[in-house]
Order: sequence, then structure tokens, then C-alpha cells
Amino acid sequence: MSGRPDILFPLFAGMETLEGVGAKTAKALTQIDLEKPRDLLFSLPYSGVDRSLRPTVQGVQPGHTATVEVTVGNHQPARTRGGPYRVHVEDSETSFQLVFFHAKADYLQRQLPSGQRRIVSGKVELFDGIVQIAHPDFILPPEEADGIPEFEPVYPLTSGVTQKVMAKAVAGALARTPKLAEWIDPALLDQQRWPSWEKAIQDVHAPAGVDGLAPTAPARQRLAYDEFFAHQLTLSLARQTARRKPGVPTVGNGKLRGKVLDSLPYRPTGAQHRAMEEIAADLAKNQRMNRLLQGDVGAGKTLVAFMALLVAVEAGGQGAMMAPTEILARQHLESLQPLAEAAGVVLELLTGRDKGAERKAKLEALEDGRIQILVGTHAVFQKDVNFKDLRLAIVDEQHRFGVAQRMELASKGRGAHMLVMTATPIPRSLSLAQYGDMDVSVLDEKPAGRKPIKTALVSTRRLEEVVDHLRGAVADGRQAYWVCPLVEESEVSELTAAEERFKHIRAALGEGLVGLVHGQMPPAEKDAAMAKFVAGETKVLVATTVIEVGVNVPNATIMVIERAESFGLAQLHQLRGRVGRGDAASTCLLMFHEPLSEGGRRRLEILRETEDGFRISEEDLAMRGAGDMIGTAQSGVPKFRVADLERQSALMAIAQTDARNLLESDPTLTSDRGNAARVLLWLMEQDKAIRLISVG
Repeated sequence: MSGRPDILFPLFAGMETLEGVGAKTAKALTQIDLEKPRDLLFSLPYSGVDRSLRPTVQGVQPGHTATVEVTVGNHQPARTRGGPYRVHVEDSETSFQLVFFHAKADYLQRQLPSGQRRIVSGKVELFDGIVQIAHPDFILPPEEADGIPEFEPVYPLTSGVTQKVMAKAVAGALARTPKLAEWIDPALLDQQRWPSWEKAIQDVHAPAGVDGLAPTAPARQRLAYDEFFAHQLTLSLARQTARRKPGVPTVGNGKLRGKVLDSLPYRPTGAQHRAMEEIAADLAKNQRMNRLLQGDVGAGKTLVAFMALLVAVEAGGQGAMMAPTEILARQHLESLQPLAEAAGVVLELLTGRDKGAERKAKLEALEDGRIQILVGTHAVFQKDVNFKDLRLAIVDEQHRFGVAQRMELASKGRGAHMLVMTATPIPRSLSLAQYGDMDVSVLDEKPAGRKPIKTALVSTRRLEEVVDHLRGAVADGRQAYWVCPLVEESEVSELTAAEERFKHIRAALGEGLVGLVHGQMPPAEKDAAMAKFVAGETKVLVATTVIEVGVNVPNATIMVIERAESFGLAQLHQLRGRVGRGDAASTCLLMFHEPLSEGGRRRLEILRETEDGFRISEEDLAMRGAGDMIGTAQSGVPKFRVADLERQSALMAIAQTDARNLLESDPTLTSDRGNAARVLLWLMEQDKAIRLISVG
């Protein structure tokens, strides 16, 4: 099937093809991402108005809507131009007024003839103690009462579009809803008691009451599942395509790994053992590994990564590890060096700084296999970098690399296996949405001997006390980070904040003891300032968030975060993880500016309560929502129109299993259910997936 199935054409036509939608309305709707009838189907009402018939307006709260049957009394025309035209009416218990401005008297006489019965529906207001409904939404003879929905859905709008226009446009789109073959597994459909796609679409736009608007309503759940399922099918197809690419089976004899384990002063955690086994098993297969190693701050990812690289070396191949910045690449080199010495393997660094003869020598050693493990920045990508036999590529800090870069790196080696490491604990639902094409190993235990970090909340009013505390710690030979707040207005002001704080602390502690690092510095200066701190020459490092990822200074035991309430939870957790890496007890001071908002206080208290990054990330997701949490559009998490990643994370897990099972049994999607799933992919605009099928 090369193009969009005919059955879906009416849903992908122009908006103007719908009754009551002109060019102007169509243009207005594009402001809220509604471009074709299909989009209207998935633009669900967010609340509703109860228009069920009641005996009287008496007791209705002003501002609420009432629908009542009335007898029309006398008309009282407006005294001034555009003034109020009043019609007196009576329901079964009380009399009130209908009010119209700029009204045409003859039109109202026809609509509301005195002495006749009418059903009116509108917002009840109190004016000078008199109950009135101004410009009722509905005025109908009793026999046409069923023209008023009992519960009227309320849609998100944009300027130039009213609820009436929106409702009419949605009705037009609903009239085109085709009958589609079922793509959900019949057993799941039964178990969940979900309606068919067609019925679900009709139901969500005609909720019977407030319950019909909740994510738990069966029709909404079904449509959320459809979105998740289409997304997971796309990821599973990408995974299937990646797996078709042959990998070189890479099996080690364990000798080098044994040497490293013998040299360690501690024993790896259960989680580390499990991850090492999962990775070794993947490497042994003749299809490429595509695995994510996810670990909390300090969970010991470095050891697991190095053991994986050793499997490649034991098998006679090479391994490469890439970091997003030069500082991090150098750090990986430093932390891997003792392990490499224990194993007796050649480890080398390649960054953009390598020039001339030195670079040429490294490239030659790499090409003839004398360098067994290469650590580097994206310089590893450059055209002239060739390996003798690259078996495994490890990418650190996934969110700096897109899928495209992942693939480019893998293409360097003939079938090189791929391992991605991230230190950002991600809630399961987001991890499935973002990395559903990968297999995941999670390090969820802290190695023995990591001391807990004491976290305290301090008001900025106590700034001078904190500086005094710092002076004492520095006198005791300890080091500290001082992170300056994120300033929204501009880069310049963020810089000013950091520089001011730097001067203040330098004045208190003395020249030469305080360093400064911020995002506007030339890389060489930044590296030099970091190097001084790492070497212990400077005792306090004043910084913007550039130190969030990866810096390792075991002697640093104090982390001060100024205006902590302006940071996200995950970011605060990452920053806190920069201390507590040595033997001494460490402290993290979260300085806040009063008054703290409710949410701000809650965030800081969660950090005080727990050091578990996964728990923190779940709380973060619940408080901020998925879009905020990942921030950018390039994060790879799609925008769902119906589904809610926070509240429906369990559905995402079911969708992944279901999608993988379907492709296992029907890799080309040509069975009846497979064909239905193709229609779903077109309906959900998963063009990427469709390309993968046609290529496959």
C-alpha cells in the first residue's frame, strides 16, 4: 500500500469542505493546529454545560446555565436605541425576564409569541434583584426540545471561532467518520470493554455528563490507546529495521573483565551485574545491539560501560565512547584510566584539540588496531577517523544526540553495536515514549559506600551565614560549588548574576580561592577554570548550570544552589549529584527566595526527602507534565492530542508490548489486523512508520 487508503480521504480534505466552515474560519482554526477534518475528531471537549430540562430557574446559581419550559408573557420594547428589550416569561414556579440588546422587535414577536409555550436555555443572571437570561442560547417550541443536547460539550477555541461554529464543524467531521477494521488485539478490547473506534469517536464528542470528559471514560481511553499504539508501532518498526542490520557477534573470554573485577576495592551491585549480563548477551547476537543504559547519579554506569568495551576488546575488536563535551570526554578518560591499567588495554583520547602530527599518529594507531578503546567528543565522527574493527560504540548523555547521530556513529563500524548512556532518570512512561525503539537496562541501586547527601533548605536572607559556613569548610580543606540562578530575561543578566556572586565570595574568602565558569566563556577558559578546581587550586567554583552533567571532584562536599526554586526537580537532582563522590559527608544547600509558591516549596521538599532519582522524576512529571519536563521539540517525545502521558502511563506499556507482539507475528503488517494497523498509522500521520514498511 503506497499511498493513503481511500477510506480516509474525506478526513484529510480541506476544512472548507465542511458545512459552515468558510475560508476565514478555516484560517482561524489553524491557530490551534486544526487543519483538516481528522484534526477536529481528535480535538476533544474539555468541559460541558448541563442543559437538561428542569422545572424552574429558582435556586439556579447566577452564572450557571438553565433549560426550562416557559409561558411567554408581555414584551417590553427598548426605550433607547440598543437598550434592553425585555420579554416577561413564567416557568412552573416563578417569573423572570429574557433580555435582548440591539433586538429586532418583529423577529422577537415571531420567536416568542405572547401566550405560547417555549423552551429556553441560557445563563441565569441576577440584575437589580431580578432573575434574567440575556440572549438565550436556545429558544424552541416544546416539540423540538430534543434539538437541545442534555450535556453540551465545550471545545477549546481560538479568536474568530465560537462554540456554535466549532460544534458545527465537529459535527461535519463526525458525519465523515468511516467504519474502520479493528487494529486492537481482540482479547485486549474485551478485557478493557472499550468501544469500537467509530463509536469511541462519536462518544467523546457527545459525553453524557462530566464523567464522559475524564481520561478514564472508556471512549477516551480507547482513543488514547490508539495514539500510544500508533506511536509504539512506529518505534517498533524502527527497532525491527535496526535489528535487520547485521551486527558482528562479539563474545569475550572474560579474562580482561576478570582482571578489572579483581582490582576493584568493592563489589558491583546486583543492578550492575544484571546490566553487564544483558549487554554481553546482546553483543553476542548477530544483530546490532541498540540498548539504553539508564542510571541515577552515582549508580556506577562507568564500570558497566567499561566492561562492555572490554567484551569488544576480548573478542579482538575495538570500542569507542563519546561524550558531548571535551570536559566530559577528559573525565571519562580519567575515570577509565585505572580500569584500563588493571586490564592492560590501550586507551586513548581524541578531541577537536588534537592537531597535526599528534592527531595523525593517533589516527594511524586507531586504524591498525593499536588503540583498543577510544574516548572522544564528536571528533570521533569526522570523515578521516577509521577504526580497524569497531565493535561497540557508546554514546554518553543521550539527550544531546538525536537518532540521526546515533545511526551515523553506528555506521562507522561494520555493524557496530550501540549503547547509549543517560544519567537522567526518566519515568517509565516517558522512557517508553522516547526510547521505545531501544532495549533498556536500568541501574537502580547505589553502590555500597556512597554516603547520603544532607539536603537543607535555607532562605536567601541567610546568605551571609552560608558564606561564613563556606569559609570554615574551605579552611578545613574542603571544596564547594556555588550555582547561580537561571535568569530569564537575557544571557547578559545571567552572566551579571554569576559575576556579582563571584566578586562577593572572592571578597569574603580571598583572592585565588574562587573560580568562575559560565556559558559565555570561550571553551578554553572554561576548561582552564574547571581544571583548576579539579586540581584543588581553587576551593569554590561559582557557576551557572554548565556543571550539571558529569563533573567529578571527589573533594567537593558542599553544593549551594541559589534561587533553587527557579530550577526543575531533575536539574536540582543532577546538580546535587556533583557532591557526595568522595569519603567525606556532603551537604546540599537549596537557597530559596521568599515568598515561596506552593509548587516551589513542594519541589524543594521532595529533594529534601529523597535521593532516589526515579522517584524524583515521577514527581517531576506529575507536577510539570511531559511537555515541560523534556522541554524541547527535538526531545523525540510526540505531542499526543488525546492521550495523557502522566495519567495514562500504564497504557503506554501495554501499547509497547502489543506493538512488538504484532510485528513479531506479522512483520510486514499484511494480516487482517496488520492491514488495519496500517490504516491506523495513516490516520495518526505516522509517515515515518509508513516509509519503514514500504522500504521493508
